[in-house]
Amino acid sequence: MHDQTSQSPDFDELDKIAPNKAGRRNLLFALIGNINYSWSNNESTFIYILQHLMQTDELTATLVFGTLNTTRARLELIERLADAKLKDVALQKKLRRILCIFNESTRLRNEFSHATFKQNQQGEITHTHSMRIQRKNGQIQLGEIKAVDDCAHHPNGKCNREACETQP
Repeated sequence: MHDQTSQSPDFDELDKIAPNKAGRRNLLFALIGNINYSWSNNESTFIYILQHLMQTDELTATLVFGTLNTTRARLELIERLADAKLKDVALQKKLRRILCIFNESTRLRNEFSHATFKQNQQGEITHTHSMRIQRKNGQIQLGEIKAVDDCAHHPNGKCNREACETQP
């Protein structure tokens, strides 16, 4: 458990050392940008799945898709339509796997896009700190703090994705 009342960083010192740490930080931010770009494009492809399941045109599917305010609502509609309309069990299974993988990527995207980043004294980003407000034992606090390393955020588990192997 991390102390919620940690010391403020020495911003002057961080400004001095920041250029030397920019490579890894820029890589992390580029990866976050790629996650967001890919996620957005992938979410949009669900319009075509919706079009097929609704047996309608692209405009109508896009209107339905855009009218639903959240990704969760859009995916629930696709799941329900698939249950009602898809008779091919193998195709249903493939679609569920796609939705599962997309949900994993959504969790990862949300984690990095809705967090602050903790730095060590050398200016290296070491942790994400979720901005989700939680109530624990009657106390209000910000969400979970997670270490940032090469393997910590690799998706695995529910969809049988391969776990990140230890880096040499």
